[in-house]
Order: sequence, then structure tokens, then C-alpha cells
Amino acid sequence: MSEPEEFVEERVYTVPLRRAWVAPRGKRTPKAVRILREFVMRHMKAEEVKITEEVNKALWRRGIQKPPRKIRIRVGKDKDGVA
Repeated sequence: MSEPEEFVEERVYTVPLRRAWVAPRGKRTPKAVRILREFVMRHMKAEEVKITEEVNKALWRRGIQKPPRKIRIRVGKDKDGVA
């Protein structure tokens, strides 16, 4: 097990994923994942974004065709710029 990470900055966001529903049905959840990554990079000014298993399961819970319309996440950023 790795030691708990020290975050320089931590915030809670509600990320709108409605743009994922414009994509074809078979590509909606992958598009939602990309939208989430772009949102976090833009708002946290991070070079790299790691999505936890919990967030990934929340996105994929209803399958590839029906991602959530929005998702509430807690984002932490470490000193290396990884969110």
C-alpha cells in the first residue's frame, strides 16, 4: 500500500457532462471521461489527471450509452501538478 498523498490544493466541483449526450450512443461514456479530464485540467491547471476507480465506476454505472448528466467530484492536486 502506498502512503496517503499530500495535496497542495483540494476542491469540490460539479462537472456538467451534457455535451457527452450529443455524441453517438455507443461513444457517450468515453466522451464523458474526456470531458471530465478536460474540465479538471482547465480548472485545476494540472498537467496530468488521474481518475479514481470510484469516479470511473460512477461514470460507467449505466453503461456506454447512458452516462450521468452531471457528476460531483472532489479534486486534489499535489505538488507535481497531478490532479
